Amino acid sequence: MRAPEFWGRGGGIWPLLLRPAAAAYARATARRVAKPGWKAPVPVICCGGATAGGAGKTTLALEVGSRLAARGLSPHFLLRGYGGSLKGPVRVDPAEHDSSKVGDEALLLAALAPTWVSADRAEGARRAVAAGAGVVIMDDGLQNPTLEKSLALLTIDGSYGFGNRHVIPAGPLREPVAMVAARCQAAVLVGEDETGALAALPPSLPVLRASLVPGPEMEELRGGSVFAFCGIGNPRKFFNTLRTGGAVVAGSEAFADHYPFDASDLTRLLAEAEKLSATPVTTRKDWVRIPVEFRSRVKVVSVSLQWEDEAAFEALLRGCGATQPAAT
Repeated sequence: MRAPEFWGRGGGIWPLLLRPAAAAYARATARRVAKPGWKAPVPVICCGGATAGGAGKTTLALEVGSRLAARGLSPHFLLRGYGGSLKGPVRVDPAEHDSSKVGDEALLLAALAPTWVSADRAEGARRAVAAGAGVVIMDDGLQNPTLEKSLALLTIDGSYGFGNRHVIPAGPLREPVAMVAARCQAAVLVGEDETGALAALPPSLPVLRASLVPGPEMEELRGGSVFAFCGIGNPRKFFNTLRTGGAVVAGSEAFADHYPFDASDLTRLLAEAEKLSATPVTTRKDWVRIPVEFRSRVKVVSVSLQWEDEAAFEALLRGCGATQPAAT
């Protein structure tokens, strides 16, 4: 799905016309999130967002997972599996499942640690705990009340913020900012606050700042021409990452978030890259949705988070009970 233009910073007539529907949506969300959830016997860390679409939740979940795995904590990821046909609970097997079954984010997470797709998050968490999870990391799910969170992180894309700050369908918010912030222990701002999003948060909510940095694949692309394409929530963020990493973006094309690429798409995109004498590049999330026979012809650039105050981030993880397991 591609977000409507008026969901951005602009106003216009549509947010006003859709205000009654947005109010009804917000009331329904408030009733849903007020319900109690299952308390797991292990810490549950939720990397969620206030808006529909990408805010960097999966990147944050991977960051949390890699740090906890390095401590020997046996993290398991849990998500709905947006874009996939399986409702679960099912443990993701990259050898058996593709993005059409479990969604693209699940495949990225499964490359790091055991990953569960489950529309019923509580049941998915039970399966994860039974399988040996020492901590459950939710990719999205701040608006899902079925599982109690030990640590809830509100992820904010600095270049998009909260859009026009209206609730669906008048805007991109899943619920009012104040409502979701009240259930979080901290916010994570990825990139500069270009829209003034932080001003909408309660002053008491701690804010951790991080920036996206490209992975080691960027080295061979630095100084060269690339043709970039992706279907993510904020394509501009990927294109800018390539530029700041030193690549010359000779051309680019943005698709709807979670776009299902087919052979005709790749044939056209590769031809465009060849016409520009540029290397075709995409994100890891998009690469898993490319037909297998085309993957070797497209370069992938991964991203990770660089923290302004790494110690504060580590303190949050320790505070929720995600500590080094006792030696046996």
